[in-house]
Amino acid sequence: MSTKTESYPITKPEAEWRATLSPEAFRVLRGHGTERAGTSALNFEKRDGTYTCAGCGTALFQADAKFESGTGWPSFFRPIPGAVATRTDRSFFMSRTEVHCATCGGHLGHVFPDGPQPTGERYCMNGVSLAFQPKEG
Repeated sequence: MSTKTESYPITKPEAEWRATLSPEAFRVLRGHGTERAGTSALNFEKRDGTYTCAGCGTALFQADAKFESGTGWPSFFRPIPGAVATRTDRSFFMSRTEVHCATCGGHLGHVFPDGPQPTGERYCMNGVSLAFQPKEG
């Protein structure tokens, strides 16, 4: 669990997060875990729509920003403006850029500078941290 005292527009006690999330989603979103590569059905999602935070429902990524990175995790080259925030993650004896939901602080994954143009970024997200809302119509 994060011991940082950050505030977000949506906050809940740990017991409420546990009651509303699956054990795996809680482990990843609230405990900064990582799901096993290749386990998310969202890897294969091809429909038009929006990827949202599984914790609070905030829209994070549009489907047109998704690409196949070959990593085993859903990857995007651009988030919706203002939807995510980042911080330095120095766990596992390395320095990476962690991505979290700007609304609830849920851990989503990491961003790397090896993605496609136009941004050159790869937002490598845990599928269990996301929900998919297909475009209506």
